[in-house]
This record gives sequence, structure tokens and C-alpha cells, in this order.
Amino acid sequence: MSGLTLKQANTIVEGAIAKAHEMKVKPLAVIVLDAAGNIVSAQREDNASMFRMDVAMGKAWGAVAMGCSSRALGKRAKDNPNFFLSLASTAKGKFLPAAARAMKTKRAASPESKKPALRLMSPREG
Repeated sequence: MSGLTLKQANTIVEGAIAKAHEMKVKPLAVIVLDAAGNIVSAQREDNASMFRMDVAMGKAWGAVAMGCSSRALGKRAKDNPNFFLSLASTAKGKFLPAAARAMKTKRAASPESKKPALRLMSPREG
């Protein structure tokens, strides 16, 4: 069982969309994953571009799989692009090592749970 509840995930999504509105970014997609990389909550705003969900999922999945933010993964990928291309290939397209804006969230208190992932894409990104 995931340490992240649907209620918590929906709160994260709502907070991310509210923050995006404050930042006046274009319509976006937000995906919250559990520690196993399963979608707990996902929303795509009206008029968001067709790739928003795919890119949000790739960034969130990569962050969960590697145990760090997609921003950190993007920085690492610049230094070692061949390694990250290999990871993306191994993950069968699920992994997208690219920087993105993300909000900090409270983590589940359960010791066996890992950090949930949150993706908040800005208009400057994919």
C-alpha cells in the first residue's frame, strides 16, 4: 500500500495548479506518482498542449525512479548524456531526464514509503 493517499495527491495537484496560475504560466499537466511509479492523481488543464501529460509523466517517473528531482536529473544529463540516453532506452520511454519546476511537498511519514513525485511544467519546457 502506498504511503500517499488520493486526498494528499489531489491536494498536491490543486496546489501545483494554483501556483501555476500565480506564475501566469500556460495551461499545464500535473501528475503525482507513488513510490512505485503508479499514478495517484493526474490532471491536465483546459487548453494544455497535447504533450503536457506525456512530458509530465516522463519527468515524474524519472524523478521517482532515480530518487531525485527532475531538475537534478537534467543537470546530471548535461554532464553524462549517453548514460541518460541509456536509462531512457532501458525504461522503454518512461524516463525523461529534463528540468522542470516543482513544488516542495510534505512526504509520507511511513518509513517504507519513498518520496512522491510532482511535476509542474512551465511554458518554457517541452
